[in-house]
Amino acid sequence: MMSVALSTSPSPLSASARAEYWHSLVSHTFIPLDVMLHARESSVGTISSQQLGPLQISEVEAGPQTVSRDRRLISRGGEEYLTVTMQHRGTARLTQDGREALVGPGTFTCSDAGRPYRREQPDDFRFTAFRVPKEILGMSDTDLRAITGTVFSSHRGTSGLVAGYLERLAEQASVFDPYTGQQLAMITGDLLTVLVRERQGRLNPHTSEAARGMLARVKEYILRELVDPDLSPETIATAHHVSVRYLHKLFQPEQITVGRWIQRERLERCRRDLSRRSAPAVSAVAQRWGFVSPSHFSRAFRAAYGMSPREWRSSVGAMNADG
Repeated sequence: MMSVALSTSPSPLSASARAEYWHSLVSHTFIPLDVMLHARESSVGTISSQQLGPLQISEVEAGPQTVSRDRRLISRGGEEYLTVTMQHRGTARLTQDGREALVGPGTFTCSDAGRPYRREQPDDFRFTAFRVPKEILGMSDTDLRAITGTVFSSHRGTSGLVAGYLERLAEQASVFDPYTGQQLAMITGDLLTVLVRERQGRLNPHTSEAARGMLARVKEYILRELVDPDLSPETIATAHHVSVRYLHKLFQPEQITVGRWIQRERLERCRRDLSRRSAPAVSAVAQRWGFVSPSHFSRAFRAAYGMSPREWRSSVGAMNADG
């Protein structure tokens, strides 16, 4: 993917004009925001962004400042995004939903653009921000309150898994083709959903931190390998150096078997693909996501959604035409 770099230097502008220019860069890159610089002479600021499917990845480096978003700015747009910010240098204080997160290097936070928030950066800083459309999470704004205004470690548990995945994604984003980028962005949504569910207590609280972390790693692996028709509990267990029995035990709190979870995720991706106006033939979509038998795919799709894949495609097409 092409990377876009923006900077306030070199610039013949006055300090006040450069501050205004930086304000416009920040709001144009992300969402409408207020920006208050702490120093009289604004330091150089840079933003490097790239797009990976619906996911925007931006590295920001600048001097002390505070960015905020209120109801007025929310009304100007951007409320459909969640921003995950991974701090590399400097400290920050994020306030949202009545909570404060004290941020340092090696941690990350989530902010919901649909509600007011404030992020204070008292030092020179560098962070990577991931602007995620909330629609790929499939969760309500109420659900997302579980992770806003909260600091997450990048080194352990489920949050460590999320951070590790996002770091690799940022490092390699430029090498992915558009289709792969789209799918990797969807995995980002799935991993953030796991994080939300854990914070809500919807993952089994009696399961150890290590087991929850292993379950998240297994899910990430499955989501990356969904296209492989030979994906099975045996291959998954081997890849993670655990027994098949232990793998099934990890999924017991989910009240679903490993095989059913794989099928559910495949079906959901097929359903999403068939919802697009430019989707290929039903058989091609099924094969893309690891279904070998068209008849098995059709039966599984009907059992999950109450209609055949072709009926689903026709109903979505009719809704799009009416819209």
